[in-house]
Amino acid sequence: MEQPRNRRQLAFSLVFGLWLPCCLTQTLSSNAATATPKLSPSPQPQTERIRVRLVGFPRKHNEGRIELFYRGEWGTICDDDFSIANANVLCRQLGFVSATGWTHSAKYGKGQGKIWLDNVLCNGGEKSIEFCKSRGWGNSDCTHDEDAGVVCKDERIPGFVESNVIDAHVDENKIEEVRLRPVVAAAKKKLPITEGVLEVKYKDGWAQICDLGWTVKNTHVVCGMLGFPHERKVIKSFYKLYLERQKKYFHIHSVACTGTEVHLAACPLEFSKPNTTSSCEGGMPVVVSCMPGPQFMQNSGLKKKLKTSSNVRLKGGARLGEGRVEVLKDNKWGTVCDDRWDLQSASVVCRELGFGSAKEALTGARMGQGMGPVYMNEVKCVGEEKSIWNCPYKNVTSEDCQHMEDAAVRCNVPYMGLENMIQLTGGRTRYEGRVEVLSSDSNGTQRWGLICGENWSTKEAMVACRQLGLGYANQGLQETWYWDSSNVTEMVMSGMKCTGNEMALSQCQHHKTVSCQRAAARFAAGVICSETASDLVLNASLVEQTVYIEDRPLHMLYCAAEEDCLSKSAAKANWPYGHRRLLRFSSQIHNIGRADFKPKAGRHSWVWHACHGHYHSMDIFTHYDLLSANGSKVAEGHKASFCLEDTDCQEGVSKRYECANFGDQGITVGCWDLYRHDIDCQWIDITDVRPGNYIMQVVINPNYEVAESDFTNNAMKCNCKYDGHRIWFHNCHIGDAFSEEAERKFEKYPGQLNNQIS
Repeated sequence: MEQPRNRRQLAFSLVFGLWLPCCLTQTLSSNAATATPKLSPSPQPQTERIRVRLVGFPRKHNEGRIELFYRGEWGTICDDDFSIANANVLCRQLGFVSATGWTHSAKYGKGQGKIWLDNVLCNGGEKSIEFCKSRGWGNSDCTHDEDAGVVCKDERIPGFVESNVIDAHVDENKIEEVRLRPVVAAAKKKLPITEGVLEVKYKDGWAQICDLGWTVKNTHVVCGMLGFPHERKVIKSFYKLYLERQKKYFHIHSVACTGTEVHLAACPLEFSKPNTTSSCEGGMPVVVSCMPGPQFMQNSGLKKKLKTSSNVRLKGGARLGEGRVEVLKDNKWGTVCDDRWDLQSASVVCRELGFGSAKEALTGARMGQGMGPVYMNEVKCVGEEKSIWNCPYKNVTSEDCQHMEDAAVRCNVPYMGLENMIQLTGGRTRYEGRVEVLSSDSNGTQRWGLICGENWSTKEAMVACRQLGLGYANQGLQETWYWDSSNVTEMVMSGMKCTGNEMALSQCQHHKTVSCQRAAARFAAGVICSETASDLVLNASLVEQTVYIEDRPLHMLYCAAEEDCLSKSAAKANWPYGHRRLLRFSSQIHNIGRADFKPKAGRHSWVWHACHGHYHSMDIFTHYDLLSANGSKVAEGHKASFCLEDTDCQEGVSKRYECANFGDQGITVGCWDLYRHDIDCQWIDITDVRPGNYIMQVVINPNYEVAESDFTNNAMKCNCKYDGHRIWFHNCHIGDAFSEEAERKFEKYPGQLNNQIS
């Protein structure tokens, strides 16, 4: 491997300096000092903030060739004098907590264009690479064979807006933003705005586009940008009368989209000549009408009702219209590999789910890792397809892709203004505080009120954080000791009950009249939001493989009885004689989310159990239930978190949590906690169960004590056959692994919904 040039120069200087007499060495040293490039902080650009991105191939999402955007052009950094301190500064600019390494000699491929910086020397604490010493912008004696790269630690800075995504690569200086300006008074009050005059942001105002030669393909692109999957026909004659009386400024004369672009700026555009206001003779401003997806339809009287896809879904996203892409095949859900994943393929997914085009196509399991099969690889949609299943793709072999390469999307969604109806006050950061909602009284006067904290839980907090655009709820607070900065004291909502999937708190159930026992401001609902969350999933196949029955003598069950791990009839047994029949199995619980799973309670409140010699960090960690054909429980068990720790991790992930010596408890992202079948309380006491067919169900985190990105996969169930002597499990699966049709066949009785007993 070729050594960087500066190292060879250094070695040569050392040898040459030792060989020459002392006085000559001093002379040469002074001359060398004048020849060495003077390093100084790179002058900060006056007009724009430096943008940084990771590119190249092959790479994961947290590594790659470093490129900087300066003076309207992307360029690279030379590897001369590069260090881990430089890498730390760059990784933090990219939103990662730190760097784990750096690369030289164009490991991720050679860049093109400028080499913006050379001989960069950071101390590691700078906020941006531009504040580090260097030879100055564009001053380099390197080639692209020496392009530097970084490897960042795969942990995000809380609250950082992600930038390492596949973006549209459009000239943003041409068109930054578009909007629809409604002309009908009634349409101005309703959100989302689906029809109006198309305007583009220009200088400090808005300008129009000439409609001469405007096509439905152009409209399709615009609707996609605004969060709508389809376009509708416009009655031009209605608008013509109105627009003739309006002052017009045409910024764009013609547009020629193919219909597959994700941004209007990616289409060929012809701009109007400067200082002309009427470059659209015989035409008028473009008017666009879009068809919203089903979840955004305000008017139920529409003739054409659209259905979203039943064989594609998004999982693990904090906000509406984002998540890991999952597809349904043979009644079982699986994921999509990120090889060749791009905006066109992502847009097909977004539109079939009732959103607009894709804003971002994400790689490297940015929305968490899925479970089950990986169905598709190298998906290559044109962008016109009705479904991702209509796009060319390769079938996946186990060597091709793993779940760390799961593809994800962020879709354009319509502007609903929901974030303006809620605010957080008194918090230390914008991610926490007391929840205040905007409500109207009988006179139409709007005011902020508080929400009663009674029954306020993680589910309601999840909706509040989603409505605010702040990600997930890390915690829902029933008491808030935040400083009362707004002087709002009145409760305007109580009895709040959400499913957790709503777009806004106004869509949740609540009391018609406010009923709050403790109405003081400190008993108002509060939240702590987070950009990331954990996601626990049980390994269903391991349960199926390890299940067996044990008849255990009572004299060996004193500890278990003390910890309430036996059925109620055990209390009436003739201790220590006799036995209990136990249904035993192993539980391997994976954290496939984007944040570590940690107990809600701090270690100061953990309970020491002398019998088993460990601390319990959660009262109930899992429920184990045996259900009859009508959905009633015939036997149950529960597992307090004996201790949450990393038993093992996937390759490249280090263990963080260990119970020994009163250590920290939790499950790291990419790790799992294994409760073996042979430990105490890892069972259901089935002593009183008669032979028959049952459903065995395990629910993790049943009380939603700890926030997760997805609660629908917290339950696992199996068909169970018991003949009085032996037991068989089959069809073990997590709650959202099968299609609705397959799940209905599995559940042959009423009373069970999403693996929860109703």
